Amino acid sequence: MTLTDQQQLDLLRQMWLIRFFEEAAIRLYGEGYYRGSTHPYIAQEATAVAISALLRPDDQVLATYRGHGAAIAKGGDPKALMAELLGKTTGVCKGKGGSMHLSEPAIGFLGSNAIVSAQIPIAGGVALSQQMDDNGAVTVCFFGDGASCEGVFYETLNMAALWNLPLIFVVENNEFAISTHVSKSVSVPDISTRAQGFGLPGVTVDGRDVYAVYDAASEAIERARRGDGPTLLEAKTVRWTRHSAVSAGGYGAGADAERWRLTDPIPRYTDELLRREILSAEMATQIENAAKVEIDAAVQFAIDSPTPELAAMYEDVFA
Repeated sequence: MTLTDQQQLDLLRQMWLIRFFEEAAIRLYGEGYYRGSTHPYIAQEATAVAISALLRPDDQVLATYRGHGAAIAKGGDPKALMAELLGKTTGVCKGKGGSMHLSEPAIGFLGSNAIVSAQIPIAGGVALSQQMDDNGAVTVCFFGDGASCEGVFYETLNMAALWNLPLIFVVENNEFAISTHVSKSVSVPDISTRAQGFGLPGVTVDGRDVYAVYDAASEAIERARRGDGPTLLEAKTVRWTRHSAVSAGGYGAGADAERWRLTDPIPRYTDELLRREILSAEMATQIENAAKVEIDAAVQFAIDSPTPELAAMYEDVFA
C-alpha cells in the first residue's frame, strides 16, 4: 500500500492536531478545568498516525492511558475528545470517561485503559471475535515498555500465536515506565525479541520516523488480514514530558532534553515532505496554523459545553 501525496499531508495535519491537543490538555489541567490527570503523547505522534493510516473503519484500536493520540489518529473528533477530558456532556463518553477512559466504538476506537497492560488481553479477545466473524478486520493494541513486563503481555502473546489471531501488538518504547528507565526493567536491547519465544515476528523500528513505522505496520497488518497471525512491533520513541500532569518520573533535562528535542517527529517529517516536494514552506505553515485553530476551537467548545446533571450518573450503567 502506497500513500498518496494528500494522505501524506493529512498525516502531518494529524500530527499537529495531536501536538496542539496535548499542549492544550496540559494547560487546561494546570488551570483547574479538570481533574484525574492526563498523560501526554507529545513526541510520539508519528507512531499512531502512521499505523492508523493503514486501518479500515472496522479495524479496532485499544490504547493506554496515554491514548489521546491514538484516538485522534483513528478519526476521533478533537472537540468531543476535549469535552470528555473536561467531563462535559458533549464528550465521547458524555463526560464519564475522562482522559484515561476515552472510548468511541463508532470509529473503531475501543478505548484507553488506566490499568497498565489491561488493554492487551482485551485486545486478544477482540481479535478472536474478528477471527470468528471472518471479516478480515484486525486489532491494533498500543502499550508501553512498562506494560511489556506484565504477565498478561506474555499470556496474550502466547494465545495470539497459538490461535493465529489478527492482532498487532505495538509497544511504544518511550524509554520510561513512570520513572524507571527501560534499561532497568528490560534485559534485552529490543523488546521485539521477546516475540521469538512465542513463534511470532518481532520487529523494531524508529517510532519517530513516519515512513519506517508505516512500512513495518503495513507488513504486519497485511499478515494479520491474510490469517497468518500476530506481530509484535516495537516503535522506539521518547517521552518529553513528565509521566503525567500530576506525577514526576524521568523526563528530559539538560543534555537529554536537547537530544530528545532533536528527534521531534514533526519537523523531521516536515523536512522529508519538503525534500520530496510534496509540501512547500507555505503549505507547512498553513497546515500548522489550521491545526492550531481547530484545537483552539475544540478547547472553547469543551469549556462552553454543559456539565452532566447529577441524575446522569444512573444512565448508561450496566449491571
